[in-house]
Amino acid sequence: MKKAEASRKIEAKRRGNALGFWFFKVSLRFFGLKGAYGLLYIVCVYYVLFDRTAVSGAAAYIKRRFPSHGFVKRLRHIYLLFVSQGKQLIDRYAIISGCEMFDIQIRGYEQIKSLVRNSHHGIILLTAHVGNWQAAMTVLKKLGKTVYLVMRPEDNPAVQSSLRISREQSHIKIISPEQDLGGIVEIMNKLKEKHIVSIMGDRRYGFKAVEVSFLGDKAWFPYGGFTIAAAAGCPIVVLLSEKVSAYKYIVDVSNVLYPCYVSGKDKHQQLQQWVQEFAALLEAHTHKHPYQYFLFHDVWTEEAKRAGEKP
Repeated sequence: MKKAEASRKIEAKRRGNALGFWFFKVSLRFFGLKGAYGLLYIVCVYYVLFDRTAVSGAAAYIKRRFPSHGFVKRLRHIYLLFVSQGKQLIDRYAIISGCEMFDIQIRGYEQIKSLVRNSHHGIILLTAHVGNWQAAMTVLKKLGKTVYLVMRPEDNPAVQSSLRISREQSHIKIISPEQDLGGIVEIMNKLKEKHIVSIMGDRRYGFKAVEVSFLGDKAWFPYGGFTIAAAAGCPIVVLLSEKVSAYKYIVDVSNVLYPCYVSGKDKHQQLQQWVQEFAALLEAHTHKHPYQYFLFHDVWTEEAKRAGEKP
């Protein structure tokens, strides 16, 4: 195991343990959703004060989302971001356990339904560290298609067990990017079989990236989803989820992109244009919901830049 991967797993285990998740489960059962939320305001103070790694990871985003704010205000934003993420983790458990009923609406449902019916090569669902993906996947079950998630295993065993992350269900299957060729062969096969393949679009996890403008600064986003879509001849549906009240979510699948290489034009520039379009949609979403973007990773660093080589 590489040192970076080992360090990542150790750090992940520090955040959340079986006892902590049990405590929130009991609170949810006896005090309801809002009662469990109340505990977060205390727990998140601890993370802001003592988890420097988590605060540093969140600061990269907060600094660019609120560029005119000083240290104290940014620390408050980070605290509110932690609380928001905690609420959505509790919601995720409530959804999969059936403890609470949520009103989950889909924006663009008829459009994606038509794409699923008429596409000859499947669909790529381009996701980001936005909102509650578990809520989104639950609603997309209505499409009657299997969704293949391209995701690496959760590093924290307690999180994986409590939230059932990385577990396959009847309508959700897993493709690991840690297999040979990053799972590309399996992804292409599933698209040929007209399935939906979900790929993360705002963090590269070792894949190559391209430079885009994001929140007023240069950032590096992976372009794998776009190269696959162009090669497979399939559309990309951007998936965004927003929590609008305690019991209501809106899942937005109304933004559809159609990557297709134009002969005679620079391939890298075309990739950059497509990824920039996705970054612009994501940026607009963060302006609307600043505390629902959970990318605790600096995509603006030189380390990310080194992945931005030409394909």
